[in-house]
Parts: sequence; structure tokens; C-alpha cells
Amino acid sequence: MKYSEITKLKYLAKDEQSRTANPAIVRNSTVFFKSMQELLKHETLVRKGSKVNYYEYGRGGSQTTIALQNFITELEKAHATFLTSTGFASVALAIISICRPGDEIIVTDACYAPTRMITSKFMKEFKIKSHFYNPEEIKSLESKINRKTKMIFVENPGSNTFEFQDLNKIIKIAKKKKIITAIDNTWGTPFFIKPLKIGFDMSISSGTKYFSGHSDVMLGSLSVNKKVYEKVRSCNKLLGYRASPDDAYLVLRGLRTLDIRLKKHEENTKKIINFLKKEKKIKEILYPYKRGTQNYDNWKKYYSGSTGLFSIFIYSKNKNSVLKFVNSLRLFGIGQSWGGFESLALYQSQTIQRVYKKYIKSNHHIVRFHVGLEDPNDLINDLKQGLKKIK
Repeated sequence: MKYSEITKLKYLAKDEQSRTANPAIVRNSTVFFKSMQELLKHETLVRKGSKVNYYEYGRGGSQTTIALQNFITELEKAHATFLTSTGFASVALAIISICRPGDEIIVTDACYAPTRMITSKFMKEFKIKSHFYNPEEIKSLESKINRKTKMIFVENPGSNTFEFQDLNKIIKIAKKKKIITAIDNTWGTPFFIKPLKIGFDMSISSGTKYFSGHSDVMLGSLSVNKKVYEKVRSCNKLLGYRASPDDAYLVLRGLRTLDIRLKKHEENTKKIINFLKKEKKIKEILYPYKRGTQNYDNWKKYYSGSTGLFSIFIYSKNKNSVLKFVNSLRLFGIGQSWGGFESLALYQSQTIQRVYKKYIKSNHHIVRFHVGLEDPNDLINDLKQGLKKIK
């Protein structure tokens, strides 16, 4: 019998062996085998990508991490999923698995700052060159491609400035040129969009964010298709990337309510946006709410819903007043992460390092919000009192 995504979230990781709703937390290093023949046979199964209930050594994971891998693989409709200790470690694994000296990588200009760092600086030390394209212009991407291009790395929507791209056009270009594609899909999650079904080779999510939902876990996932599986598997095994079973258990528990939480984040965010769009002090809201715009159309084309992360664009000659606005908020905590139950606010203008400097101008300020699961009316009242600080 076929079940909906919502039902699958509730039942995918049931432990039939222990007859419990959740799998046990299994911590391991040494794994015992009855014979050398059994061990070698098991190693072959893992190498081929066969589904297994345990690994030959704890570095690969335990029954708990395997349960989470299988869960995310089903959500992503992937061939396999690899878990890492942080979301950014999954970004690094994707890039390091594919790119070699002499290769070039094309990256969205609106990427997460550490992604820019690893591609533009760290990989440069290994003779891997990076190019950044304007996410609002597909021609900007095409112009960067040459015979050395090995990977196109997409983040959708863009970090902090939230540009939505026409993903099918990127996939069409990449397939024609036989270029590997990866996407950071943390904002949308595989509940709202499944990048591998669109044609991406790799889909990355920071499990720290919506997968967990409770701001107490660090974990990343990299889901892949069959084409790149072996490259990622061998690199992952060699480098020893691994998520702890305790964190995997917490993410499994969080995933059970992913659908309910995302819908509430979306509902609350829409109410916040409807309030903010009437505020004269806010020049622009960077979120796909305005019909007929390129961002809205591209979001609507690929996503079945939206989440709680967005930015507002403020014009003010008084930077301190914008900082006072952020500091005065009582229900929006000041913190680096997002995707949890609580609302957050962060002044971001100083952190955006981009070649495409549309928003980096004098007296332009970006404040990023994550709308949590609080009463939206309380959040609106908090914003009302805070906005009075802006001059």
C-alpha cells in the first residue's frame, strides 16, 4: 500500500526488531563477525551500496545512523544518503568527493559564507578554481562554463538575499555539458522539494535546522543518485565523516513532526509578511510572496510550500538605529542558526561577501528573520515596538 509523505514521516523508522516506535541508540566502534569470510562479504555489500543493517566498522555508523540514512533517502527519493557531523560538512563532502586539481566549480553568488570560503579560498590551494554566477541571470552561469567545469553548486534560495532560480534550466545546461550538480536544499527541505527528482546529482540538508527542529543538534545529510554514489562513498569512508548516534536519534525524533512544524512556520511567516509589507521603513521583503515576480514564479514552479526564513531590506542613514531595532526585539533571539521552534533575528549586512553586490550599498541594511512557532500576534507586536527604533 502506498502512503502519503505525511504518513511516512510517522512510520519510516519504526523498529520492528525491538517493537518500539523509535530505533534504539546504538553506540559502536568494533563490530563482530563470525568469520573473515562474513566480514569480507559484508564489506562488498557496503561498497556496492546494498542496504545493510550494520557496518563493518563504527566509522561507517551504527544501526541508529543507518535508520536515519534510510529515512532521509526515502524522503529525498535518493539512491543513498551520507550523514555528517554538521550541515556544512555535507557541503564539503559533496565538493571534495567530485573536484580534483585542475577542475573548476561554478557556485551561486548568493551562497552561504562558509561555502564561499571553501570554494574560493580553500579549494584554490588545491588548484581548483571557482567562479560565481548571478543567481538571477541564467546567462551569468552559462558564461562561466568551460571544458574544465566539473561541478555546478546551487543554493536555493540564496543565503540571506533569497533569490529563487529556475532549476530546470540549470539542470538542462549541466546535463548537456555532463557537469555534476549539487544543491543546498536546507531552506526547502525534501518535504517541499525533491532536487534529485528534478535532476540534481546531490542534495544537501543541514539536519541542524528543520530536520531537528529543536535547536539542540548538529548534523548534515548528503543524498545522492547512483551516478555519483561510489565517488561519495569512497571519499566519505576515507575522510571518516560520521554523525553521532545520539544526534541521529534526535533528528529521527524531530523528523516525525516535520510536516506539522513546517506548515506552522509557513502560516506564521505569511502573517508576519502581511504585517511587514505595510511598513514604510522596510524597503523590500526578500521572500516569495509577491505574485508575478521572478522569485515568486520560480518558487511556485518547484516548491509545494515555504518555510520561516527570510530577510528584510531597510534603508537608513543611521546604522545604530537598525542595530537598536534588532537588539530591542524580545521574542526574536539573536543567534546564528535557524529552523528551530524559536524565532530569531540577525543583522546580516556585514556578513554578506558577494561578487554580485546588488544589496551592498551605503545605507542599505539586511536583517534576517526566522519565524518560529510562537503566537504570530505576539511576534507582530514585538516587531511593532522594535520598528520604532529605526530612524
